[in-house]
Amino acid sequence: MTALVVALTVVVGLLGLLVVALLRSHAEILRRLHEIDPAGDDAHGREGHSHGPTPLEMGVRPGVALPRENETAAHDVVGVTPDGDEVAHAIVGAPGSTLLAFLSSGCLTCLEFWRAFGHDLRLPDGVRLLVLTKGEDQESVSRVAELAPPGVPVVMSTAAWDDYEVPMAPYFILVDGPSRAVRGEGAATSWHQLVDLLGQALDDRRASRGRGRRRPGNAAERERRIDDELAAAGIGPGDPQLYPDADAFGDAPAAERR
Repeated sequence: MTALVVALTVVVGLLGLLVVALLRSHAEILRRLHEIDPAGDDAHGREGHSHGPTPLEMGVRPGVALPRENETAAHDVVGVTPDGDEVAHAIVGAPGSTLLAFLSSGCLTCLEFWRAFGHDLRLPDGVRLLVLTKGEDQESVSRVAELAPPGVPVVMSTAAWDDYEVPMAPYFILVDGPSRAVRGEGAATSWHQLVDLLGQALDDRRASRGRGRRRPGNAAERERRIDDELAAAGIGPGDPQLYPDADAFGDAPAAERR
């Protein structure tokens, strides 16, 4: 009996040592995991039971302007020329559209546009170009004067950049004068890309106007339009083509049938 008690005591002691060893091993594993991922305890231990993949952070490629949250408002432009003359350009309410090109004298990407604007731009009819740099306190006046393309107005105006909330250079905004609205805007890295942006904005404008023309205002206007289309096709009031089943009208006069 005494031998059995001794044997049980030895077994219990060994099991106790084994448990202590396991606890130490588990503590060491947790310590090493914490060294690898210090935020692991906070992210999964305290807040509980977060499982599954970590959410991805979405963004845009560096150098690409973020979409605006609100519609851009149009403003007139006031500033000075590279020669120091004060100028003002009416943008809102102008008879055509104005392409505002926001450039800098120290921007390498802007250099392509400075050079392109010195050649035949072949802008769409009714579109004029206006180049805008920041004011004399933020630009090299002599460098702007050197880059200014002949025949293209250049205005140095930090206020214009602030009014249009321009996020970067180069940046372009197309303003429709009669509607006093911004029709398109965006960053571009080449003249070809800018032409595509300009063409898209003008196509959208034409499509919008086309939809407006095709939307009659009332029933009388719709009837006049139908009459005009029939007259163009040589079909007048009482024409037999309008009444393929003449018997259905009996002997009623043609005018009454209509």
